[in-house]
Amino acid sequence: MRLYHSPTSPYVRKVMVLLHETGQLGDVERITGSGNPVDPGTAPLEANPLGKVPALERADGPALYDSRVICRYLDDRAGAGLYPTGARLWDTLTVEATGDGILDAALLMVYEGRIRPEEMRFGPWVEGQWAKVDRALDALETRWIAHLEGSLDAGQIAVGCALGYLDFRHDARGWRVGRPRLAAWYAQFAARPSMQATVPV
Repeated sequence: MRLYHSPTSPYVRKVMVLLHETGQLGDVERITGSGNPVDPGTAPLEANPLGKVPALERADGPALYDSRVICRYLDDRAGAGLYPTGARLWDTLTVEATGDGILDAALLMVYEGRIRPEEMRFGPWVEGQWAKVDRALDALETRWIAHLEGSLDAGQIAVGCALGYLDFRHDARGWRVGRPRLAAWYAQFAARPSMQATVPV
């Protein structure tokens, strides 16, 4: 398999963490490819017409894209059970969607500052994106903390990578303030070898 990736992409990091956790890292060749909404750069357009990483080329079908799709495929391939069966699956998928939603909003904030000309930037829009992140973090601290503290699953991986991205790109926002249980959970999760091996630089 061939994985198109960018070493700083938090969505790619989700896939990389899952590869580490399921022992499949050696099954994947990594190819650098990245771009942004106004310049596709070296993004894998043939593999993913949306021009995003990660994209996973496989021998038994078309390339897969979107980190959630790739993670679920790789989990199924390994029989790892990171997407559980039964009632817990819906919680896992919702926690994963919460982590991805944090990433979506946090990345849009980065794009606003990096891509849009300064005279065209709209502060209230940026703060609106952070409000989404803030609400999602509160939900993780309260509604979903018991799930996070349970056995490893894809939802935890998504949230761990999202919190790592907040540290990487939005550290000044201080997401840990008022969220002691989430901060404690992340400190432990971030120490996993899979997370340590995929820290963006």
